[in-house]
Amino acid sequence: MSFTHPTGTRGAKQPGRMYRWMNRLILRRARRTEARTMGMRLLVLTTVGRRSGQPRTNPLAWFPGPDGSWLVVASAGGAPANPAWYLNLAARPDQVTVEQGGRKVAVTAEELHGTEREQAWKQITDEAANFRQYETTTDRELPVIRLTPR
Repeated sequence: MSFTHPTGTRGAKQPGRMYRWMNRLILRRARRTEARTMGMRLLVLTTVGRRSGQPRTNPLAWFPGPDGSWLVVASAGGAPANPAWYLNLAARPDQVTVEQGGRKVAVTAEELHGTEREQAWKQITDEAANFRQYETTTDRELPVIRLTPR
């Protein structure tokens, strides 16, 4: 199934400059280690810009999926718009890599829907309650993406 989530009409402020600066610091740590940072498992997601065609990297919290896959949430901290990396995934779901603990893996991105999303969402919110807060901040359904090694 395709990437389908529209922009919401309300939500938290989009992350700003300070957030981007912190992301650069977190990127280094996520690339080197599999240790938790701020209580979260982190990975580095590299997508290809939908308009620029340039590689774009983002540190993301991840949750274990079936068969060695990674689950990530396009929350943008509860903002009304989906994060740019989500739009890049939607445009090029087969041009994605995950870096974690010194290894780089080519993956395919797939947005979860229906029962599959509900089960993944329960797993995610049981482990990280802050995602439940993001869900109440915005009126959009937060996309859950499965990244499967190719």
